[in-house]
Amino acid sequence: MRRNDVLISGAGIAGPALAYWLRSAGLDVTVVERAPALRPGGQTVDLRGAGREVISRMGLMDRARAAAVDQRGLAMVDARDRVTAEMPTGAFDGEGIVSEIEILRGDLARLLHDATSPTTATAPVPGGTETVPGGTEYLFDDTITALAQDDEGVTVTFEKAGRRRFGVVVGADGPHSTVRELAFGPEADFVRPLNCWTAWFTAREEWDLGGWFRMYNAPGGLVASARPGRLPGEIKAGLSFRAQPFAYDRHDVRAQQELIARRFEGAGWEVPRLLAAMRTSEDFFFDSLAQVRLDSSSRGRTVLLGDAGHCPSPLTGMGTSLALVGAYVLAGEISTPGAGHLDAFRNYDRIMRPYVTRAQQLPPGGVSGYAPNGALAIRMRAASMRSMNRWPMRQVLAAQFAKAGDIDLPVYPHLPHFPDGAVPGLSSPAGTPSRTPR
Repeated sequence: MRRNDVLISGAGIAGPALAYWLRSAGLDVTVVERAPALRPGGQTVDLRGAGREVISRMGLMDRARAAAVDQRGLAMVDARDRVTAEMPTGAFDGEGIVSEIEILRGDLARLLHDATSPTTATAPVPGGTETVPGGTEYLFDDTITALAQDDEGVTVTFEKAGRRRFGVVVGADGPHSTVRELAFGPEADFVRPLNCWTAWFTAREEWDLGGWFRMYNAPGGLVASARPGRLPGEIKAGLSFRAQPFAYDRHDVRAQQELIARRFEGAGWEVPRLLAAMRTSEDFFFDSLAQVRLDSSSRGRTVLLGDAGHCPSPLTGMGTSLALVGAYVLAGEISTPGAGHLDAFRNYDRIMRPYVTRAQQLPPGGVSGYAPNGALAIRMRAASMRSMNRWPMRQVLAAQFAKAGDIDLPVYPHLPHFPDGAVPGLSSPAGTPSRTPR
């Protein structure tokens, strides 16, 4: 077997987070990513609950806070941009709809990538740290095309790189996972659509949002939103609509944009402004809202992580927590001295399953609450949000938001835990031998 022990497909959030912990335990890691480079920007993701604790254990919390987007909270608005309800960031102890720490997806991916990729890295030793060789191998602009598993490992065929052998293959490549398709079966067997579609993109223009994430509902299940970006003159926009599943070309951006423009014609508020910005955006993304559900996260020497195996949908605000927590637990189990891959995968499933199940429970109202169809339902949604800080709605919402921390994170003695504010590199302690998953 080649020296590279673990192959991870996907360089988003889950993949580099897993690479971080595996490298810290002394395993050799390769990450393959279809995109030609890290994808910048994107929408904001939440650091909440146990996901925040994992970032803290990595010693990356100070840098995550420094990269966070400054937002005051969520404000529901009507067609005249009048606020009908709001939830400040500080509500529910910073764990509300807009959490205390929100960071652009691309910024978090870059933070995690940079913590895994140096050719030399610092490792914890008694009394401080020392520099040791290390780092994660990244294969950009490539993808897996075939997997052949046997008792000793997995032979992986890449689209561009040569064929290689690994001990374990991890699919951290999102809800449309290539690894899941190859090792588990067709996407339709595992992806559960929520009958709602959404587009995200960056609008480059001056627009004073007052620091608020402004959200507008229009009849017909339409949702338009705009929130502050991290840079001046940068708006993170969203356009969502309810519809039954339909076929579309995932690679034809112009066709997707025309579809959205037709859906939102005459919707009101600042929608014409958003549609104009959509047509010139450089990071337009369109997909259905869906959940991924599996009875088991592994098949042989292949295992799924993050949205590839547990996608809860953006409606829950739990995707980043599942990715970070799952990466920490999976790495801890794989790298446990003397553990074989089958036991590691079983333990990973056992620890994560209750957390995943709770995380995939949609908030009250589900899609109907997010994208109500009629004018009356829209007014009721605003009224419901105004009551969220009062009994009994506060108790209901508090339970929903508390799910992010509803797991007793294991402590793995063989994984280093850095205090807040530390700036660790990534490698094993000096002298720790590299281990091959059995």
